[in-house]
Order: sequence, then C-alpha cells, then structure tokens
Amino acid sequence: GLAAALLAPAPLRAATQPDAPDWPCVQRLVPELSAGTVWQGPPIDQALDEWRTDPEVVELVNEIAPRRVPVETAEATAARFITADPAEQEKRASLLFAGLFDTLNQERGEVIAGLERLTRRQREFVRAIEADAARLRTLQKDPDAEPAAVQELTNRVTWQTRIFEERRRTIRYVCEVPVQIEKRLFVLGRAMQGALQQDGSD
Repeated sequence: GLAAALLAPAPLRAATQPDAPDWPCVQRLVPELSAGTVWQGPPIDQALDEWRTDPEVVELVNEIAPRRVPVETAEATAARFITADPAEQEKRASLLFAGLFDTLNQERGEVIAGLERLTRRQREFVRAIEADAARLRTLQKDPDAEPAAVQELTNRVTWQTRIFEERRRTIRYVCEVPVQIEKRLFVLGRAMQGALQQDGSD
C-alpha cells in the first residue's frame, strides 16, 4: 500500500526498538543520560539539588548551555569560573556541571519527546493519505467521475505526500540534535575537568 511505499525507503526505520515503537532515528534511543558517561569530575549528586540556589551558577548555565553559543566560548567561560576561586574549585565545578547536566538532559528529553510525537503524527498522516489514495483509485476507475474531482483529489494526495516527505527530512535533521546535546555536555565536562587538573598541577 501507499504507507509501505512512503515508509519503507526511510533509513530512519532501520533502528526501530521494540520498546520504543515511536522512535524514528537510526541512533538507539537512550531516554536519559547518565552523568557518569559524560563526567569524571567531583561528585554532583548533592549539586543536582543545590545548583539552582546559586544565582551565579544559574546565570552561567543559562549563558553557556545553549547550542547557539560556540562550544569553545562555553569551555573558556566555564574554565574561568572554576579557577576564579582556588579554594572552591571542586564545588564550583560540581555545581556548574550539575546545572549543565540538568539543563541539557532536560532539553534532550524534550527533543526526544518531540520526535516521538512527530512520528505518531506521521503515522496518522499516512493513514489519511492512504484513504485519499484509495478514493482516488476508485474515482479513476469510474467512467462517470468528474475530471475536476479526480484532479482535485490527485492534487490533494500529491500535496499530502510532499508534506510527509518534508516532515521526514525534518525528522532526519532533528535526530542529530540529541547526539549534539550529548556531545556538547561531554566536551564541556572534559574542559572543566581539564581546568581542575591543570590548576591543581600548578
């Protein structure tokens, strides 16, 4: 059917997970990041509950977490914050990374939820296209069908299919965003750990 024709060519379907039927990306779905996979610095368990109470940390997280900020700029800003107070470096690092982890992990979760919602809408959209395509085939076989009605339905199916394909391209692009967020978190964490180690060796 039309649904199979529309969906089969998409490489995004290759990594469908039985426990995540709405996940459309090649990358395996990991709903939430683990801090241990991106951070080997001071423990952040307590800091995850405390970072929001420090206005300076909150302001800094809001400044460097967004992906529009060049990662090199964010790295330098984080390192300056950590090394600004030699007596509080580990605490500063824990609070800042906790804030970044909390913020970026939440953003990543929102992107994943959005992808799954879009996948469900695509599935519903395919059903609507299938229904219109079936009506079109019936009209095309009817010698008494109005040519204008056939043309109108043909245009409708063509337009719907185009929208479907545009959404599929959008999904391919957005599938990279969780990876980019995870990479940003890892790079910032590594830079912060480097600032701690470098300063400690002076």
